[in-house]
Amino acid sequence: MATAAGKTGRSSRASGGEKSGARSGAKTGPKTSTKSGAKGAAAKSAAATKASATRSAAKSGRDATARQADLAKGLDKELLLQLYEDMLLIRRFEEKAGQMYGMGLIGGFCHLYIGQEAVVVGLQSCIGDDDAVVTSYRDHGHMLATGMESKGVMAELTGRRGGYSKGKGGSMHMFSREKKFFGGHGIVGAQVPIGSGIAFAMKYNEEPGICLTYLGDGAVNQGQVYESFNMASLWKLPVVYVIENNKYGMGTSSERSSAKSTELYNRGQAYGIPGIQVDGMDVLAVRAAGREVVEHVKAGKGPYVMEMLTYRYRGHSMSDPAKYRSKEEVQKMRTEHDPIDRLRQTLLERKTVEEGELKEIDRRVKEIVGEAAEFAQNSPEPDPAELYTDVYIEARAAE
Repeated sequence: MATAAGKTGRSSRASGGEKSGARSGAKTGPKTSTKSGAKGAAAKSAAATKASATRSAAKSGRDATARQADLAKGLDKELLLQLYEDMLLIRRFEEKAGQMYGMGLIGGFCHLYIGQEAVVVGLQSCIGDDDAVVTSYRDHGHMLATGMESKGVMAELTGRRGGYSKGKGGSMHMFSREKKFFGGHGIVGAQVPIGSGIAFAMKYNEEPGICLTYLGDGAVNQGQVYESFNMASLWKLPVVYVIENNKYGMGTSSERSSAKSTELYNRGQAYGIPGIQVDGMDVLAVRAAGREVVEHVKAGKGPYVMEMLTYRYRGHSMSDPAKYRSKEEVQKMRTEHDPIDRLRQTLLERKTVEEGELKEIDRRVKEIVGEAAEFAQNSPEPDPAELYTDVYIEARAAE
């Protein structure tokens, strides 16, 4: 994955001491031996490797910045600022949700999207009102990206009547027919056949839309995923399968759980489904690739697999301490790959905006999130009678 901003640093070179002195037992310097010499050589080698990696990271960071600057060419200021604001809204919303969970205001499971914002924001900018979205349980960012109101999402997290599912769905089960967002699903991989079914309905009813169907790297080995691939290919369904590869399925790295884990975009090959791998930490790279894929699917050429190389900064859920990875790993991703910082840097370096404009966006986003949190805490809890509603659809007499 290309880095967003490389860092250079000095590496110290270890050197072994020399034995000196005429008299026996003189302690004028550290003794050398074959063993200590080997240690010195190993230290030098390690230092050289570290220095090489630092130079490589710096070059990669410069390359990534240059690539994003190239992608930004031809995009108007309004679009770039909208992408920035949409990502920032998700980030601040999720940070507030994490805070409220810690205060005991949000119960149950809560899976945060912090770090992965570029994926859904970039792809959402490629589709229109005719298109649908379905995803897994890490879904708050997808809801906000589709245009669902922050107040309604936060109120659902707190289990209040003002939430999108009237306080009965919680974090993992929210829907909006108006925005064509079909969940939020708590079962790993369950949304994949649902997304395929939505795409089938669109084709059957001769509707112009497509369905973006998101899944994580932890879901790619589910049998229902491949049953969906098979049907989607046979019937050339208008569906894009978006694999958000954040490197960990719960607490297990994809390297340990999935064969050829670096090539998940090829999982559709056996079914004749093309795939592409994208830097999911670069919103402009996601948008550029997404536009081509959406055009392919809308042209009636069948499904497509997109693997987004991304990363979540928090644990699998709020109850996950994430001890399966180091703090250094997370910090490195934050420092070198953060999607919001990367776009911010591009906007400022290209002089697309002034610093004050970005600060104003940040102020506005914080205000939106603050109002959502206040609404979520003041909205009344559902009436107990709601337990018996929305269980079955109301029967209608045949016309």
